[in-house]
Amino acid sequence: MTTLPAFATILLERRGRLLAITLNRPDSLNAFDLALHDELAAALAFARDDPGSDVILLTGAGRAFSAGGDLAHIAASAADPKRFDHEIEIARAIVLTMVDIDKPVVCRMNGHAVGLGATVALLCDVIFAADRAKIGDPHVHVGLAAGDGGAIVWAQRIGLGRAKEYLLAGDLISAAAAAEIGLINHCLPAEQLDAAVAVFCDRLLALPQLALRHTKRLTSIELRRLVGLMLDEGLALERETVRSADHAEAVRALIEKRPPRFGPAD
Repeated sequence: MTTLPAFATILLERRGRLLAITLNRPDSLNAFDLALHDELAAALAFARDDPGSDVILLTGAGRAFSAGGDLAHIAASAADPKRFDHEIEIARAIVLTMVDIDKPVVCRMNGHAVGLGATVALLCDVIFAADRAKIGDPHVHVGLAAGDGGAIVWAQRIGLGRAKEYLLAGDLISAAAAAEIGLINHCLPAEQLDAAVAVFCDRLLALPQLALRHTKRLTSIELRRLVGLMLDEGLALERETVRSADHAEAVRALIEKRPPRFGPAD
């Protein structure tokens, strides 16, 4: 059995042939700082190639799945946009690795999934969410293009019209509403979440794995095509907006706890 790598911000755990990946910055609601960005990319690459697992479970420690970008990290990148170039490459690696994993990836969305956290959750194959959770991609609220996969995966799950509504407004929606429109698969009372996830993972583990992986590959062909078509342009647009006056203003407003004052588009 391959030894599990150790990370500072992620926990890996084997449960038989299931590999659990837990985002582990609970005090920060599993918000993405530079370490979590880098380590999630590495953990997903390990999971993709791991010969000791057939199903991957992705979840968060504590009250949230992931609250999106860590404010201190966002502020540092806004002050020095060259830092963001590395983050863009890691975001690219996260998305490309997730769409390249042939094993089923199940999301246990134990709490809010926001921004990149929402994209990571939605790139999983089947999503079980606690009823207290909310999901959304508020990139526009901080003056950024939703370029790190959100514009791709939301439309794949709920259609272009609804995806545009939610991405352009950037609002969070409840797990119940997300399940109703097909954005996620299941919304459950929090106390029922673990049992439902365990039952489904056990069902997958009992199936013939080659057939399971090939079926996932077939059903993911269009998503992989769109990622290849759209991701690089999306990341380039996000890189452009991180250097914008609106993004700088949004970050100042968050730090100062006031409404932002955005200007007209250039």
